[in-house]
Amino acid sequence: MAKQAKKTDGGKMVTVTLVKSPIGFQKVQGKVAEGMGLRKLNHSVTLKDTPETRGMIFKIRHLVTVSE
Repeated sequence: MAKQAKKTDGGKMVTVTLVKSPIGFQKVQGKVAEGMGLRKLNHSVTLKDTPETRGMIFKIRHLVTVSE
């Protein structure tokens, strides 16, 4: 089988910054932050603006700041 090339359309991106530690909150929320690639305080990651990403942001909205 031939490999298919991935389409890299521009799409919107969103930058998420961890501003509060997930320690003391539900363990699931810490796992969500980790799954987004957020490792330590003030660490920022740029992710595609998809419904899945928005759902993860909503889950830990009290721990992060978001900029478009």
